[in-house]
Amino acid sequence: MYFLETKSEGKCGLNKSAVGPKFVSPQLVSAKPAGVRLALALLFALLLATAAPAHGQTESVRYSFANSPDGANPRFVTPVLDTTGNLYGTTNYGGAYGLGTVFELTPSGTETVLHSFDVNGMDGAYPEAGPVLYRGNLYGTTVEGGTYNIDGTVFELKHTTKGWKEKILHSFGAAGDGSQPYCVLTVDTATGNLYGTTNAGGTYSYGTVFKLTPSGTETVLWSFGNGTDGANPVAGVVRDTAGNLYGTTEYGGDYGYGTVFELTPSGTERVLWSFGNGTDGAHPLARLVIYKGNLYGTTVDGGIYGDGTVFEVTLSGTEKIRHNFDNNDIDGFHPHAGLTIYQGNFYGTTASGGGIASAAGTVFEMTPSGTTYSILHTFGGDPDGAFPYGGVAFDKSGNLYGATSSGGTNGFGTVYKMTP
Repeated sequence: MYFLETKSEGKCGLNKSAVGPKFVSPQLVSAKPAGVRLALALLFALLLATAAPAHGQTESVRYSFANSPDGANPRFVTPVLDTTGNLYGTTNYGGAYGLGTVFELTPSGTETVLHSFDVNGMDGAYPEAGPVLYRGNLYGTTVEGGTYNIDGTVFELKHTTKGWKEKILHSFGAAGDGSQPYCVLTVDTATGNLYGTTNAGGTYSYGTVFKLTPSGTETVLWSFGNGTDGANPVAGVVRDTAGNLYGTTEYGGDYGYGTVFELTPSGTERVLWSFGNGTDGAHPLARLVIYKGNLYGTTVDGGIYGDGTVFEVTLSGTEKIRHNFDNNDIDGFHPHAGLTIYQGNFYGTTASGGGIASAAGTVFEMTPSGTTYSILHTFGGDPDGAFPYGGVAFDKSGNLYGATSSGGTNGFGTVYKMTP
């Protein structure tokens, strides 16, 4: 289970940002007193013990994390696969130093830690999002660590003949720079430039959109907070063929419940939709997808039942709700991850619910119009995992992969596979 984080407290208890991502794991929050951590862990174990087993026959656990040295608690991680079927991701905690890992998982289920973020934090700490794969190398973000200790990094993990070697491309925290990137990066494959967001920092301290060249030169493309333009992006951005960037902010906009925005190559920002915490949704945390010229995404709250939505926003600024999640129904609630498009349908996860008492999230499939929606799997904790905060990916055979932030044999999360 994940508990609501107060707006005055950032990750790991750091008073870094006025607002930030809404949920904190009870398993490994070092800033909490030991008694509180123990109580939360006992509560978590009780909830999983009473959860009904997951239904369906297509899900299998490819790996259960054990904390050390292999990592623990993959968070907003959508796995990335290479052409041979190896899977790559990050864990938010665990590893050799407890500050998270980058890992590889072979098709047979063998896990290798490619990098453990170091105890001194100079090489980054606590990666929230998964990496991206570009020309055989991995690129990602850490929400803390780096030169300025608590402001985060962009890292490169290069595949060499002597193994994988990590290099920090950028440390956030300088004046006017961003701070605390929770996002997965987007790569311009023509230039190798990386695009992303920071949850805090920038001119107004409400986050940024940035570009980073392959050599590590960073440019802040937009600083949020100068009005109704949005605030505190958690998700990364998507890029169209014309170079326009599209993204979401968790807060800000006309009503304070988040936005969908467009940022042109010339640096002009336009809010396409301001969420109002009504039937239109509230607090988008996930990266958008572009499908047939329109933008699709999820909100963690709002909608008819207050449990989140799948929405469509046109480039002219019109919004339609394609699905309303309902805690009292079987479809789960509070989706944190974005959508994955496969063979014309949308696939995603909900972080909680699933119609079974104490159920711990779902994997779902739906048509873009929302007329057809089905649950592919409901998580039950042990052994299949619990609370999938990340999205899903497909291999060339149509198998679906994802990660859960908790649960599994050891309680530290899983990587799962679902066959068609």
